[in-house]
Amino acid sequence: MLERLGVQPADLEMSDAIGRFARAELAPNAAEVDRDEIPATRYVPQLAELGVMGMNLPERWGGIGATPVALILALAEIARACASTSSMVGAHYLATDSILIGGDDELRARYLPDAAAGTRLGAFALTEPRAGSNPADMATRATREGDGYRLRGVKHFISNANAADFIVIYAKTDPSAGTRGISAFVVDRRSAGVEVAPAEKLMGIRGAPAHEVALDCFVPAANRLGAEGSGFRTAMKVLDNSRLDVAATSLGIAEAALEAATGWARQRHVGGEPLARKQGLQWMVADMRTRLEAAWLLTLQAAVRRGAGQPFTDHASMAKLYASEMVGFVTDAALQIHGGYGFTREMPLERLVRDARILRIYEGSSEIQRLVIARAAFA
Repeated sequence: MLERLGVQPADLEMSDAIGRFARAELAPNAAEVDRDEIPATRYVPQLAELGVMGMNLPERWGGIGATPVALILALAEIARACASTSSMVGAHYLATDSILIGGDDELRARYLPDAAAGTRLGAFALTEPRAGSNPADMATRATREGDGYRLRGVKHFISNANAADFIVIYAKTDPSAGTRGISAFVVDRRSAGVEVAPAEKLMGIRGAPAHEVALDCFVPAANRLGAEGSGFRTAMKVLDNSRLDVAATSLGIAEAALEAATGWARQRHVGGEPLARKQGLQWMVADMRTRLEAAWLLTLQAAVRRGAGQPFTDHASMAKLYASEMVGFVTDAALQIHGGYGFTREMPLERLVRDARILRIYEGSSEIQRLVIARAAFA
């Protein structure tokens, strides 16, 4: 069964090793990371040792040659223990995927091996205060200056920005050309004119802080990813990948919520018998489990297509849409099963509910995913 879904023994071995680390190191500290807003970047050295920081990269550029299916399994294991850590890793992948997809070999050699080794952390800057779902609205400009560009503008909700060593910035080189005028650049975070604001006060994934980034900096032409005007195409390919990462995070959180709910239902007695014997509760768990399994199948299908080099844009959107909405249902139902106890901070449910909520918004909201899916149906 697993092989038919594209899950190979090597994929399982890799995810098992990462799962053991996640259960031993991430899960026991997840509540503290959330409560005290401790950046999950503290786990980068250990994650790099396991190959996670370069799991999205081929061996040529420092990666471990993992399949997209193995990547999904690994991120789900991490998210099951600590969604903040999964989000931090996903933001790093956004940056390194940008360089892998859009950069030349010189840029790849300069950044990717160190990124895979965990000695350089990446961030991805596409979103702006007035340009979220529609990148064509971005106001950040890149104008020619000497042997490079002057980048001016503001990016918003940029994960990893404060800890990053490099940020992939998307900016307009031709403001009159819409999305065809967008280019991408790799900017060293410590460059003069790169200002990172204090972290936003987030509802969830509080160990994966997001920042506003103000830009008035020079970047060499050699740090441009591909030709001028190719940035939007690069970003869309990167987001196809990242939507599977978000689906994987959704799967992990939902697994944790379902496990907590069934464990509670076995031990909690009402009317002289365990909650697990109540038919109404059994039906809730049946719905939770069915939706979770369906999300797994959609996500693995898209990952298999990605690994085979087949088009998977609409499949990634279906996986992201369904999984992110599934995890909202599952975490809410799990909290309901816990009753009043689920609403307290003594239980993990309130954190899982908060962590899950962003998944319907970032890397393309549910509304955007529906547009992508519908357009593919009518193409």
